[in-house]
Amino acid sequence: MNIVVVGFGKMGQLVKKTAEEHGHQVVMVVDITNCQDLDALQEKVDCVIDFSHPDNLSWMIPYVKKSGAALVCGTTGLNDLQRKQIEDLKDSNRVIYSANYSFGIAVFKEVLSLITPMLEDGFDIEVIEKHHNQKQDAPSGTAKLLVETMNPDHEYKEVHGRNGMVGKRQKEIGIHAVRGGTVAGEHTVMFLGDDESFEITHTATSRQIFVNGAIRAAEFLMTQENGSYTMKDLLFKN
Repeated sequence: MNIVVVGFGKMGQLVKKTAEEHGHQVVMVVDITNCQDLDALQEKVDCVIDFSHPDNLSWMIPYVKKSGAALVCGTTGLNDLQRKQIEDLKDSNRVIYSANYSFGIAVFKEVLSLITPMLEDGFDIEVIEKHHNQKQDAPSGTAKLLVETMNPDHEYKEVHGRNGMVGKRQKEIGIHAVRGGTVAGEHTVMFLGDDESFEITHTATSRQIFVNGAIRAAEFLMTQENGSYTMKDLLFKN
């Protein structure tokens, strides 16, 4: 598989290294500074993998559409228009967008979709996410992903942090972001009831798990028709 990696940062470097270890060829690493060179590529590009910055979508999406390459996108901090632009590629390309490519988080989502309706009448819900001190967006894309799973019909008010006199709790999900050190990523969902509580936590100890998932996602797309896919499709592909 011939791959174009978007971004020269730590994730881009790790994607390149891991893809090559899996026997794939990275034909170019690209960002806004050299994206014009894509048109000079002689090799057919099978897949573009992007963990960079939302601003790169302005040139990356037209390239993906023109080239017919599959897209694996893990860039967070996207606005609604940018997410729609990625979703619209499904008619002409194979595409997966996920805020988190960990298979553990994919299972986490499935668990939350099952248990949240069972607990909504008797338990309050809080989400706490922790990341390294270089992360730019808050709350994390993964935290948003988990909240969307629990609140697909927007029945809960989403409260981002609390300060001062906040009043009596309503039907809400509290969302809290912690930033510090080199934490790769930790997400906890707490269910707090009368005289009992429990929580589910997923901890990432390195960025490697996200890259491994992205490479598997790219390999999965090579066997699919044009369309929009999710990590759930990888989980249940057999």
